[in-house]
This record gives sequence, structure tokens and C-alpha cells, in this order.
Amino acid sequence: MMLRVTDQTMTMSAQRSLAASQARLAAAQAAASSGQRIGRPSDDPVGAGESLRVRAQIAAASQHQRNIDDGTAWLTTLDSALGSATGFLRQVRDLAVQGGNGSLNQNGRDALATQIDSLRKDLLGAANTRYLGRNIFAGSSDAPAAFTDGAPPTYSGTPGDTVQRRISPEQTVRVDGDGAAVFGTGADSVFGILDAISADLRNGVDPTGRLQALDAAMNRVVAGRVDAGARLSGLQRAGTENMTERNALEQRRSGIEDLDLGKAVLDLQVQQTNYQAALAITAKVLQPSLTDFLR
Repeated sequence: MMLRVTDQTMTMSAQRSLAASQARLAAAQAAASSGQRIGRPSDDPVGAGESLRVRAQIAAASQHQRNIDDGTAWLTTLDSALGSATGFLRQVRDLAVQGGNGSLNQNGRDALATQIDSLRKDLLGAANTRYLGRNIFAGSSDAPAAFTDGAPPTYSGTPGDTVQRRISPEQTVRVDGDGAAVFGTGADSVFGILDAISADLRNGVDPTGRLQALDAAMNRVVAGRVDAGARLSGLQRAGTENMTERNALEQRRSGIEDLDLGKAVLDLQVQQTNYQAALAITAKVLQPSLTDFLR
């Protein structure tokens, strides 16, 4: 049986072929312009799903890096404050040793006591160091100061309360200092020891008997600084690992989403050639007559 192919059938078939060629050209142009292999999920459903998953991992890694940067700033501030506190206590120890000199008159002892009182004030300032408006020695407390001035100062933080930063899906790092553990509380605090040394000097009493307690307090401050330094080193290592991870994820995302530029240009040229050929062939095959126009 023979099938008759009419002019209308040929016209419709040519139009469909021409439209398909034009659509392929438009897709090639869009891909070359955007540089993206996946313009919509339907272009590659599996690739689109993998791309979303990788992008979520990149976003999480970027947040972890921001946490690392913030934690590094906290611990750097903490290390600086503890370094200052250690220096103040060493000066107090030297003054206390001088105060034990039996040949020193009372005026000399009073002068040493005044210097110790000034160092105590500086030490209290270090203990009340803040970062971005928050006390670095009072955990999450929103009190105006970690230690309120008094005789001795009162600690305003909550024991065991910490400030943590998540630096990976499995790891968090403490970024604040335990003020109660570092400086002590009540009469046994480092401030209480300094008050006692100052009082001994003003009363003409040899203050060297308190050197053992002062050394123990200084050791607590030094131990706090060592701990902060160890945490800071850990954050720096985590920052390096995070950068490596983000670079790997970005390469993976690029492999899924980004288009090979050379291949894209070649494909665009091929589609342009195909479209121009389709136009020329269609124009030659379908020669509309006056009857077709009138119809």
C-alpha cells in the first residue's frame, strides 16, 4: 500500500525539525553564556541532586571556617590577657621579695604596697577582658564584668558554663577561659592574696610568707595560658584542614556543574552550522506556491 505525503505534512515535519534544531542551538548558547552544564534539574537529575548535596557541604564547611576564625580571635584575646596577668603577678612577687628586706623602713613598705595595689587593679582589668562585648572569663554570663571589684572581687560567672564553637561536624572547641579556676574565688583568689601581701606591707609584717600561695596562684594562671595555647593551636590546625576540605569540595562542585569551555564552543559552532543548514534545506524543499499562500 502506498502512502501519500502531502505538502502540509512535509511543511509540519520541516517546522518540527527546524524548531528542534533551533532549541538545540538555544540550549548551546545558554550553556556557553552561563558556563554551567546544568541549567535546570531536568538537564541532569542525578547531577543536580549531587550538586545540591555538595553545595550543602560547602556551606557547612564555610560556617565552620567562620567559627574557627571567631574562636581564634577569642583564644588570641584570652592568651594576651593571661600573658598580661602573668607579668603582673611576677612583678608582685618581686615586690613581695623586696618587702621582706628587714632593712626597709615603713615608708618603703608603704610604697611597695601602693605598687601592689596598682598591679592588683591592672590584674583585675585583665580578668575582666572582653571580646566583642563579652567577658572571656565568665562563660556565657551577660554580667558587666567577670569579677566585680571588692575585697576580694566576686566572680559573676557560672562554674562549668562554657563558650563553645563548632569547627567540624564532630568537634567543638571551648574558646573562653574558666575565670574561677584561673584566678580563684573568695579570699583564696589571687586578688585575695595580693590584698593580704599589701596589708602585710602596710602593717610592717614580712610578706614573704605568702610567696608560696602567690606562686600557686601564678601557676594556675600559667596553666590557663598553656591550655588556651593548646586550644589555639588546635584551631589553627582545624583551619588548615577546613581549607583543604573546602578546596576539594569546590573542585567536586566544579566537576559536576561547570561546563568545559572548549567543548561548549565547539558544540555551539556545530549547532549553529546545523541550524543554518536546516534553514537552507527547508527553504529549498518547501517552496510555497501562490495557492498555498491564498489557502
